[in-house]
Amino acid sequence: MAAFEQLVLDLGHRTALGAEDFLVGGSNAAAVALVDRWPDWPAPAALVVGPARSGKTHLAHVWQLRSGADIVSAADLSEDVVPRFETTQALIIEDLDRGLSCERTLFHLLNLTRERGAGMFMTSAVPPGDLPIALPDLRSRLRAAVTVEILAPDDGLLRAVLVKHFADRQLSVDPQVVAWLLVNMERTMADAARIVEAIDRLALASRRKVTRTLAADALGRINQGAV
Repeated sequence: MAAFEQLVLDLGHRTALGAEDFLVGGSNAAAVALVDRWPDWPAPAALVVGPARSGKTHLAHVWQLRSGADIVSAADLSEDVVPRFETTQALIIEDLDRGLSCERTLFHLLNLTRERGAGMFMTSAVPPGDLPIALPDLRSRLRAAVTVEILAPDDGLLRAVLVKHFADRQLSVDPQVVAWLLVNMERTMADAARIVEAIDRLALASRRKVTRTLAADALGRINQGAV
């Protein structure tokens, strides 16, 4: 077994949505545990907070498979969602931070969740206290939700994510290249995906193998805004 393959297998993983793997580490363990604990939540509504591409949507879909939930973006929320929620008994509302089209509808849905023993799974890039909510009662309801945060990935998880992105693109990469990236890249899931994509494009365009020199070239292009 190649060393980079072993790095992935050393971490836990969550399979969902076809062939996708959700890698589990210390930074996202609380969010994964929340999904696993359903329906035994301490409150009927839950909010998962994390940056872009940290796995919020993936976990929402895992919960959807468990609960049979309907799913809607906060920007598309309207009274039309209420009858759908009554049918499914579970609802996912994504991206509260990107704008909430109807605060009163969300307040109504949260009340229904509590009254009927239903379930609601929400996602946001910022904590509930930082959301621009005008309705005081809604702010109170959101603060009462079970809130878990996906933190910045640690070395083990970020390394495994890099390796997985390379493997998804069928790129064989020396572990030393991955180690170099860990030291020099921005330490987010989104940047891990971005740098692997840039390396893949550069390797194809220049017909070069993935080496530390090529990785440095790709990272330099990203930092210069050329990618």
